[in-house]
Amino acid sequence: MVAAHSFSLLITGRCRRWLLLLALVLLWAGGPVAARTPVRNEASVRQLPPDRTGAPTLRQPAPARLRDFRKQREFQYVEVKSEQSAWDLFWVRFWRWLAELLDTRSGQVVWKYGIYAGLVVALVFVVLKLLQIDFTRAFGRAPRAAVLPYDVESEDIHGLQFDELIGSAETAGNYRLAVRLGYLQVLKQLTDQGLIRWQPDKTNHDYLFELPPGPLPDAFRELTRQFDYVWYGEQDDLTPGHYAQARATRLAFQQLLSDGRRAA
Repeated sequence: MVAAHSFSLLITGRCRRWLLLLALVLLWAGGPVAARTPVRNEASVRQLPPDRTGAPTLRQPAPARLRDFRKQREFQYVEVKSEQSAWDLFWVRFWRWLAELLDTRSGQVVWKYGIYAGLVVALVFVVLKLLQIDFTRAFGRAPRAAVLPYDVESEDIHGLQFDELIGSAETAGNYRLAVRLGYLQVLKQLTDQGLIRWQPDKTNHDYLFELPPGPLPDAFRELTRQFDYVWYGEQDDLTPGHYAQARATRLAFQQLLSDGRRAA
């Protein structure tokens, strides 16, 4: 009984080995099992019938309809021109170009330090103007020489006949020279009254601080401003109207100076 059971186990074990060996042979011979693809049934594909229609016919809209479309604003295609002038367009392009330039890294650096440089130059200019310094000489450009009846560099205000010289300059139309002579006449009057101490090397700013408190400093400051604008600004084309304004300012200061002298 035991022997028969042992024999059945042996047969079963051999069968398993043969089955395993057979499976390995089939796998090696056939390779991987391909996935099944559906078989296309050519008969099931629907065939479209051929196009038997003729060529399309181009339809033209009615003329009245076209005229109606042309009257509508949406269909009026015209060239729109800018209402800005050529000068305005130039500045628009310039600011656009400048914005694109400053948008770069190098442009930002130039803009940053350029502002500082501009502020320094403006500060130096203001200081020179307040000190009444002729900065044109500092850059090697002297004021244009004017035809004068005396030497400006060595002029003596106490030896000039101002009324005659001013009248001759006005008659000749040399209003720039007339403004200068009138200003020198004011300096002589201030010196004669002991309000300032005139010296050729002094500036107009120095004379302003020598004046006593009262209405004279403000009036003299305005008179000096006009003189600097005409003389150092080289206003050779001074018009009779502008000279009349400068002359009125000078006469008003001289009247104020005369009233103050009588009151003293």
